[in-house]
Amino acid sequence: MSRYRIDPMPAPADPALLSALERIETATLGHVRLTGMMDRRVRSLDPAQSARAGVAVTLALPAMCSTLMHHAVSILRPGDMLVVDRLGDDRFACLGSAVARAARLAGAVGVVIDGPVTDAADILTEGLPVWSRGPSSLTTRRLELGGTLNRPVSCGGVPVLAGDIVLGDASGVVVLPAEEAEAEAAAGLAREGRVARTMDRLAAGERLGDITGVNARIAALSEPEDIEK
Repeated sequence: MSRYRIDPMPAPADPALLSALERIETATLGHVRLTGMMDRRVRSLDPAQSARAGVAVTLALPAMCSTLMHHAVSILRPGDMLVVDRLGDDRFACLGSAVARAARLAGAVGVVIDGPVTDAADILTEGLPVWSRGPSSLTTRRLELGGTLNRPVSCGGVPVLAGDIVLGDASGVVVLPAEEAEAEAAAGLAREGRVARTMDRLAAGERLGDITGVNARIAALSEPEDIEK
């Protein structure tokens, strides 16, 4: 049996769809979706990370081995988001400065890892958006232990299929099934518009509870009930 199970690369996404999603905050989707949100401990290295959206290229990597990682970053394309399942390992960093540079030069929009990274300062300087569980000085090695590429994985507690759409920013990472991404982009943009109008009304002096109707609702529910005598 082969140590590696490698499926074809997923179809690229419409660049217009990815651009639309990058105008939406992950928290906007967090107001309306209950699925697809990764564990909050999978966080951006850059605390001011702007939204980036890409097509999921999925990788499952055994604990101390980086062989398949080197192959994966060698075939990434513009618009891809590499999503790495570390199969439960939280010790070995499979991404550092060299791998980050290879991914960036390939055109990847980012890398999401359910585990640690190393060379965090160099990765930030490189400019590749990365989401991980934090830093580690213990690194993987090219041991040829196997793994899978473009097969189903789990990352941050979320199932991810190759071809899913991944949106990440400073607040976290959201995975959208490819067939739902266009509708979510439209709904998210509409919600962003409503939030912008609310912010304008707050700046003009209105109270949030009046804008949302909460103040009136609480007042109505707080009125004493009529007591028959």
